[in-house]
Amino acid sequence: MSLVVGVPTETKVDEFRVAVTPEGVRELEMHGIEVLVQSGAGLGSGLPDDAYRAAGAEIVTDPAELWQRSQLVCKVKEPLEEEFGWFRDDLTIFTYLHLAAYPKVADALLDHGTIGIAYETVQLADRSLPLLAPMSEVAGRMSVQIGAHYLERHNGGRGVLLGGAPGVQPARVVVLGAGNVGWNAAWMAAGLEAEVNLLDKNVDRLRYVDQIQMGRVTTLASNRGNVERVVAEADLVIGAVLVPGGRAPVVVTEAMVRTMQPGAVVVDIAVDQGGCIETTHETTHEDPVYEVGGVLHYAVGNVPGAVPNTSTYALTNVTVPYLAELARLGVAEAVRADPALAAGVNTWGGQVVNRAVAEALDRPAADLASLLASG
Repeated sequence: MSLVVGVPTETKVDEFRVAVTPEGVRELEMHGIEVLVQSGAGLGSGLPDDAYRAAGAEIVTDPAELWQRSQLVCKVKEPLEEEFGWFRDDLTIFTYLHLAAYPKVADALLDHGTIGIAYETVQLADRSLPLLAPMSEVAGRMSVQIGAHYLERHNGGRGVLLGGAPGVQPARVVVLGAGNVGWNAAWMAAGLEAEVNLLDKNVDRLRYVDQIQMGRVTTLASNRGNVERVVAEADLVIGAVLVPGGRAPVVVTEAMVRTMQPGAVVVDIAVDQGGCIETTHETTHEDPVYEVGGVLHYAVGNVPGAVPNTSTYALTNVTVPYLAELARLGVAEAVRADPALAAGVNTWGGQVVNRAVAEALDRPAADLASLLASG
């Protein structure tokens, strides 16, 4: 018998996404999977309860009831402290966990023996991250429009237009990291005719970008000297450094930030993994920016939540096949059968089983295969 899937309303501030669309519910229902959806869970994404009912979901008003009846809870963002009391040892949570940045969530999962499977560490054989990719794409594209907004003078910026104007130099945009976030940010900034520098340690990745963009984006090897130089000249710096499962390394120091021009803007997309810019700390959509050394910092931890309809559909497109696999086969069998899902498991039976996560949390890493073999 398949596991009961629960889709709660997100509790993070200004998080309007929902983990599954009505179309996703319909797909699960076709596999014979029972789905519980908390009343109002989809409203922020423009998805009413009636759409979920029509797709075959049961609407549950009380969040405690939903958590208690569910065996597999599917979310968008990490659980908050008010949800920790619903954890238990026969429950699996499937969501963006980012445990390196949120150690209290890790502690709660371990204390309750709850299985935690993180979207961001599900990894294919080619090392791609299929469940992180769509939100990285959204965040990367949004980072440019966010930066453009805060560069406007009345929003606290330098009063610079990204694309400049005939006879006027365009804005200088620096993107740190050439993964999905960085590549999409660089692409959007170049499309707006900004002057774009994209930095990464992986020269093969830079070579790929260079071939696609044909000179519209300047690619640079990421080293201390190059970072110092381009950051000092930048109007907009976008942090897009990723270490799967681990804490983002600090690439831009406070000293570098203080070399930037007053009214320049920093957008740190890596803040949900601790941030790659030393002066950033997580903010919210309600209060998104603050100033350090005259430089505006935007460090919202759930950037795609600002466009929840687009983000919800993009996320569901990639998560539902894995969710169906987990619910239909059971978590242990699904993990045994799919190495990508096995890479997504962060906690199992009160132990951390992902090596990068364990290192970030300064905990020992247990062997998942051994735990599965022992039952």
